Amino acid sequence: MSRQNSGLLRLFTEPRNRFLVIVMLAMVAIWVLYSRGAPVGELDNTGLESIQDRIRRNEEIAEGHLKTMEQATKDLENSQKDIYKLKRELNLIRNSSSFKTFPHIVTRNEFDRKRILITGGAGFVGSHLVDVLMKDGHEVTVIDNFFTGRKRNVEHWIGHPNFELITHDVVNPFMYEVDEIYHLASPASPPHYMYNPIKTIKTNTIGTINMLGLAKRTGARLLLASTSEVYGNPTVHPQPETYFGNVNPDGPRACYDEGKRIAETMCYAYEKQSGVEVRVARIFNTFGPRMHIGDGRVVSNFIIQAIKGEDLTVYGDGEQTRSFQYVSDLVAGLIALMNSDYSQPVNIGNPDEYTILEFAKNIRNEVGNPDCDIVHKPATQDDPQRRKPDITRAKKQLGWEPVVKVHDGLKKTIQYFKDELSRPSVKSNDNRGVGGPYGHQFEMPVAKKDEA
Repeated sequence: MSRQNSGLLRLFTEPRNRFLVIVMLAMVAIWVLYSRGAPVGELDNTGLESIQDRIRRNEEIAEGHLKTMEQATKDLENSQKDIYKLKRELNLIRNSSSFKTFPHIVTRNEFDRKRILITGGAGFVGSHLVDVLMKDGHEVTVIDNFFTGRKRNVEHWIGHPNFELITHDVVNPFMYEVDEIYHLASPASPPHYMYNPIKTIKTNTIGTINMLGLAKRTGARLLLASTSEVYGNPTVHPQPETYFGNVNPDGPRACYDEGKRIAETMCYAYEKQSGVEVRVARIFNTFGPRMHIGDGRVVSNFIIQAIKGEDLTVYGDGEQTRSFQYVSDLVAGLIALMNSDYSQPVNIGNPDEYTILEFAKNIRNEVGNPDCDIVHKPATQDDPQRRKPDITRAKKQLGWEPVVKVHDGLKKTIQYFKDELSRPSVKSNDNRGVGGPYGHQFEMPVAKKDEA
């Protein structure tokens, strides 16, 4: 037997050591009992509280992470908006720099280069007119109060020596030296001109008087952008320029309809009394890129709803008709009329006629969302039931007729709105932002029972 074993044997056999061993074993037993939960109730409560504390701490940590994620999402959205704004500012800086590249223009000498004023030139139609006249080598000045116009529509010309953009409202006198005036200033879509009917009337009366006064003083020729709305809800179809119209003078559309009718009257009064050269274009429904996103007219409404996958809204039964022309055709017609020797009113429009329901289906298919439903809402008050221009006079006197197919124009317009809707939204919680407090938020007056 080894020495180690013999030592253990003596530890357990000697009386004195046996007592120590017993005491040690007793202490071990007591320790085991206490460590295994002798005071069961007290230890269990302590353990439970410990677990609960850990759960609370983990929940707090999770909530902190969640708040951090929410803040990070908001920061990301704000960063995207800031990036978009910075890009816009960068474009403006580039526009104002001497290194900016402008679209190619024709070079004209002083005898051929006209000084042209366009009121409302930052709007949908006006900006396209600016492009053509600038490229043709003329000096173009735009005045606009930016109610529906946008600087972005003409920013590619800012900084060019032949171009000037002035913030001005035509209801106030404007002193300038010009050779031609294209008077386009006026909201043109029902939601826009109904938003402030008094302002619409002032723009088409006082504003027109101011421009006619400018034309009289400078000897300039003035073209008035009138409208097919002067025919009201027509009883003659299609509508020739000799038709006097069927307008409700106290309806919701009257501020625009009658405003344009009196504007035409003033043009011919200035022509007869003061010898001012005037041209009057009666413009029918027009569409194309740069349409206001809150325009509220059928083309923009249908395209935006179809892109978003929403129901397409048709007011009434959808059997009312419209004729739609692409914006480049309109601009060509306006320039042809301005340069002609013909002073009587001329219809500028596309005689291809569609029912509103048919047009909604066409746009739905062009966008590629055939599953979008078409929903009908109550007809709006004084909504014209048929609208189609007789363009015989335009063909004969101007040699003008539309050349862009509606189908082709819609493709370009749809792509424009897709690009617009892909930009970061700047709307606030109360739905203000793009379009301001009007346009898509404006409720059209519903037709009375005897009109429906």
